[in-house]
Amino acid sequence: MIPKTQRAVQLIGPDQLALNESKPVPAPGPYQVLCEVEVVGLCFSDLKLLKQFTGHLRKNEISAGLDKNVLAEIPSYCPGTKPTVPGHETVVRVVAAGDKVKQAKIGGRYLVQTDYRWLPTPGSCAAFGYNFEGALQEYVLMDERAITSPEGESMLLPVPEDISASAIALVEPWACVENSYAQVQRRELKPGGKRLVVRKPDDITAGQFDDVIYYGSDPGVVEKLFASVAVNGLLVLCQCGGTFGRPVTTQVGRVHYGNIRIVGTTGNDVDAALAAIPATSEVRPGDTVNIVGAAGPMGMMHVIRVLSLGLPGVTVFAGDLNDERLAVLKRICEPVAKQNGVTLHPYNPQKGPLAEPCRYIVIMAPVPALVTQAVQNAAPGAIINIFAGIPADKTAAIDLDAYIAKQMYFIGTSGSVLEDMKAVLAKVVSRRLDTNLSVAAISGLDAAVEGIRAVEKNLLPGKILVYPSCKGLGLTSLGDAVWDKQAEEALLARFKKV
Repeated sequence: MIPKTQRAVQLIGPDQLALNESKPVPAPGPYQVLCEVEVVGLCFSDLKLLKQFTGHLRKNEISAGLDKNVLAEIPSYCPGTKPTVPGHETVVRVVAAGDKVKQAKIGGRYLVQTDYRWLPTPGSCAAFGYNFEGALQEYVLMDERAITSPEGESMLLPVPEDISASAIALVEPWACVENSYAQVQRRELKPGGKRLVVRKPDDITAGQFDDVIYYGSDPGVVEKLFASVAVNGLLVLCQCGGTFGRPVTTQVGRVHYGNIRIVGTTGNDVDAALAAIPATSEVRPGDTVNIVGAAGPMGMMHVIRVLSLGLPGVTVFAGDLNDERLAVLKRICEPVAKQNGVTLHPYNPQKGPLAEPCRYIVIMAPVPALVTQAVQNAAPGAIINIFAGIPADKTAAIDLDAYIAKQMYFIGTSGSVLEDMKAVLAKVVSRRLDTNLSVAAISGLDAAVEGIRAVEKNLLPGKILVYPSCKGLGLTSLGDAVWDKQAEEALLARFKKV
């Protein structure tokens, strides 16, 4: 029986989380489904929303894709200052549906794909757990008109019953990791795109462009040109034999959230600059990989993922400031490294810098200074993966002379696409990937706020899973225990009796 009210964690303002003990459970409209939440993982991205609230690009109003009258019919649509429910790493079960729902089935169990990229917001897109309520509640409402792509694909992926809810929910963060390596890069000027060519400051015109090409070496001009680069845009810097001569204030936050890319050449040939763009953002054979912030929940996923590739000649340096977390990482990841014949070196940067430059660097903390440092320390041809969501308005002083001379390349991705989810889900279902390796603690909704604060303070080396049905369950560290379906079933059986 579906209750009239429920418990939910709500974000009601910047850095203001509250457990609502009597949030109404909405009845689904004709196009809507009501889902019971089985489990939800806490994510560092929840902290970005927590701190920025209305400033987060995905908390903005939808600007296209759905009529405003349709949006008004969706009670879980909560842009701007409206309170929202965080939580986007989840598996749900449909318990009620409107008579015009076509794809989701009552009783069906689903993994939620959270990014609605056909519903743009200024600078980003709509998303579950942001401007649509997420899963840190007992029941969540979704509307098929919002969660169905223009190609007709639902963002509810059916999942089997014989896999733990935790393993399925963790497909979402693993898919974000997968997307950061699998994303295909644009290696040419956009056909039919909007282009701006600048040779002197007076050439800068208002508007945003798919491709911005600058011939020159005035750092002040480059700093102004970032405003001209559109979402998914490319900035091509042709230094024509000159140098910038100082660090350039660079919009590194937009590499992640705006998907902008920066390439350059010391000469004046645009094709030479474009030739340095890799086909994808994947690790290459022989790469020395440095994962900065490796012992956190997402960092460990990156380590496991790179080790699991089994590429010849790859060495993985896993850096973290916390020796205890590094010890956990070593315990979990060393067997994966040995199995795949890859060298793993956990290290604490406070005890000495790496002795060699790296050709692939992953930034796991949203600190612009780390991007500055990465450029200084990178080897020629390096890919610098700005995985952590540095806010879109944040900049860093980058040595673009070195960046261009060494043919480096920034990449950054935000979220995942449906194909990434399907790829990771297939690995989980076939038992080729155990996403539960990254579970460090569990809780009920009672301790979800405490759990989010634990993520904020980096208190645990892995993921925290929240089970909304487990009323009274505090934040419980697993220690050296391994989380699996058997442990999950025992937990749910215990709280079902309460």
